[in-house]
Amino acid sequence: MKIGILDIDRPVILAPMEDVTDRAFRQLCKRHGADIVYTEFISAEALRRGVEKSLRKLQTDAVERPFAIQIFGSNVDSMVEAAVIAEEYGPDYLDINFGCPTKKVAGKGAGAALLREPEKMAEICEAVVKAVTLPVTAKTRIGWDLESINILDILPRMEDAGIQALALHGRTRSQMYKGRADWNWIRAAKEHARIPIIANGDIWSAEDAVAMFAETGADGVMIGRGSIGNPFIFEQAKQLIKTGKPMPNPDFRQRIHAAIDHLTLSVQFKGEKYGNLEMRRHYSTYLKALPMVSRVRNKLVREDGWEQVIQILLDYEAECEGYARDGKIFDDTETLNDHSDKLVLNY
Repeated sequence: MKIGILDIDRPVILAPMEDVTDRAFRQLCKRHGADIVYTEFISAEALRRGVEKSLRKLQTDAVERPFAIQIFGSNVDSMVEAAVIAEEYGPDYLDINFGCPTKKVAGKGAGAALLREPEKMAEICEAVVKAVTLPVTAKTRIGWDLESINILDILPRMEDAGIQALALHGRTRSQMYKGRADWNWIRAAKEHARIPIIANGDIWSAEDAVAMFAETGADGVMIGRGSIGNPFIFEQAKQLIKTGKPMPNPDFRQRIHAAIDHLTLSVQFKGEKYGNLEMRRHYSTYLKALPMVSRVRNKLVREDGWEQVIQILLDYEAECEGYARDGKIFDDTETLNDHSDKLVLNY
């Protein structure tokens, strides 16, 4: 897949997710094989007003390369101004969010709402492309609802506007994250495209990534919710894609230490208080289905000291060693592939 000077064969990419793909999580996913990572999506209006929280989302480190900064907005002028600001932070490319279905984004005419205004989508794309020297890509959905799927109309408009790649989530805006992503529309877009297509939607395992490539012919795949609590999915997918040989799923030791690594990075970038607080929502996915885990989670979310949190996790690892000897550890393959409680996030 080629975007500007970037050229990666069948990349496995971390999707942009609000409150998830911060510096800590991006760097953790890079350690585990993600080929490209995206920032959280960032409001163009907030950037042009200099909102500190949004400006912090632009901060990255060299170890994250290649990375993309994603922006969203409904106004051409604000998107242009935001793109120029984002370019100063040195991403490998800029991405435009035309896919977020949430009320706070689509309800304000941005994100997936623009699927109902193809001309405006193209206008924004063309203006941003002209405003920056970096490659510009976009991420969207197949349409607003099942009665107005228009991706095959939107795609050539984006191409003509200068967009260099398109990430496509196989759901409509009205579906939100319900049902199954329709990979057939991704395949149809790929068959019509003159630019690389990155396939997104319902990749929960390495096997799903392989199937996505096979069924859609996409140039890359993008993983969102399937990576939460499971950054191992990137290296697993890449090995299966390249060799056909699956990697074993991570055991309880690897999962616990991934949580520790994530916490350590979070504290490094956000400080002890906020780094520790913001990690609390992640422990349930890292430790899912391990023995006596609810008791441990209760301790983790009540502890204010991050070093004490690490000790709780290390103590739990030692406890799990005993459970493993007694044959009480659940099969990790079933644990990581069970998505009965899939998270609903904004991306």
